[in-house]
Amino acid sequence: MSSTSASTRGDEKILIGKAKLLPPPLQSSEDYAVTFDGPDDPTHPYNWKLSTKLLSAIISCSGTFIVTLTSGILAPGIDIASKEFDVSSEVGTLSTSLFVLGFACAPIIWAPSSELYGRKWPLAIAMIGGGIFTIASAVAKDIQTLIICRFFAGMCGTSQLTVVPGLLTDLFDTMYRGVAITVYALTVFVGPLTAPILGGFITKSYLGWRWTLYIAAICSFLNGVLSIFFLKETYAPCILIKKAKALREMTGNWGIHAKQEKIELDFMNLAEKYFTRPLRLLVTELILLLVSLYMTFIYALVYALLEAYPFIFQKVYGMSLGVDSLPFIGLILGQLLGCGYIISQQKTYAKKLAENNSIPVPEWRLSPPLLGGPAFTIGIFWLGWTGFTPEIPWEAPAAAGIFIGFGLICVFVPCFVYIVDSYLPISASAVAANIILRSSVAAGFPMFTTEMFEKLGIQWACTLLGCLATLMIPIPYAFRSYGKSLRERSKVFQ
Repeated sequence: MSSTSASTRGDEKILIGKAKLLPPPLQSSEDYAVTFDGPDDPTHPYNWKLSTKLLSAIISCSGTFIVTLTSGILAPGIDIASKEFDVSSEVGTLSTSLFVLGFACAPIIWAPSSELYGRKWPLAIAMIGGGIFTIASAVAKDIQTLIICRFFAGMCGTSQLTVVPGLLTDLFDTMYRGVAITVYALTVFVGPLTAPILGGFITKSYLGWRWTLYIAAICSFLNGVLSIFFLKETYAPCILIKKAKALREMTGNWGIHAKQEKIELDFMNLAEKYFTRPLRLLVTELILLLVSLYMTFIYALVYALLEAYPFIFQKVYGMSLGVDSLPFIGLILGQLLGCGYIISQQKTYAKKLAENNSIPVPEWRLSPPLLGGPAFTIGIFWLGWTGFTPEIPWEAPAAAGIFIGFGLICVFVPCFVYIVDSYLPISASAVAANIILRSSVAAGFPMFTTEMFEKLGIQWACTLLGCLATLMIPIPYAFRSYGKSLRERSKVFQ
């Protein structure tokens, strides 16, 4: 196309400023789009040195641990804080419930941010923001300030739950993704179960309940600063932006670009991808709904146990504040065992992957829940029917935690990876749906757990929870057998 024809529209000349005519069109923009130099490009996160990968994984997963620790660290001090603010313990429990509810309200903020601007800055900003709101909670003069600031701290914490799985997926390919997410999930669960132990002893000490939040805030600030200085960007499209900028400066060719630079912020599209589409998927996708329901029950029970364990070991066994939370160590040990069991299955998974030409089948992920589901159920019944009377030594209900913790990890982790693998093209929406559902339900469990255990009794409250867990045991068995046919009939991939 000639310069003349490019600069006129009919007889009208088109100017771009200072009497300059519209220049002729460029070649195809694809010719100027930067890409990686094949699968072995050293700048791609898959090919980074192991030490570099581990540093990013440790910083991000430790941030997840801090967030989940913060969610439950105030629980042992709720009664004391409630008396100080002259409100009931039920109102004080909102400080935990609203923190968890904040997890359900912010995927629409952090998930798209991580896909527009990369993983590093949403994680760093959210950790610092969470620290600020946690400090505000610690200095609160009334219950309203406490619970509102806790809610916003929870919204900041959602960044870790939403973005870190994506960061680990950036770093580790299909072969090692399951192991990486297993370690991540361990921080999701160990955090809130460690919180009552630390929170109980801090509250009982001369420091008081406010220092549970001060310490959590200090940890948040520290992780945020480490993220700013040491967390490398792992999102491939954003890495290409840096490469394009360097090439523009080196060559002077302003046409060189990364495709990510051409993406424009579209709020309607973001709302569709991270809010309306996740909700629609929950209604229309049987796989996502049932697996998420199982995960939701598992996740919610963690926050129910924050109330149930102190009730059992204080009321029945007369343990003091702080000491009553030490039985949570059994749950943590069980989770470590579950983590080890899942990682031990990696060789079997790798063999299947090699035999299938490196094409993963999501249903391969569902072996651990076949053992974890029954173990989890046994642990719940065990806890209820050994922890209701002081005539049975406290070691018996404490030991039940090993089965519960083992089942928690063996169900939650494989089911989470199964969702990612099943909905890989729209995994962000599927994960957002899962987070919204499980966090919304989990937020309510601390509100009624104590009353349920008081009204029904420890043995019958646990029997109710155990029966619900029993009903869910067949879910992974069903998807192992019929998951592939259900995915083939899914409207999402038609």
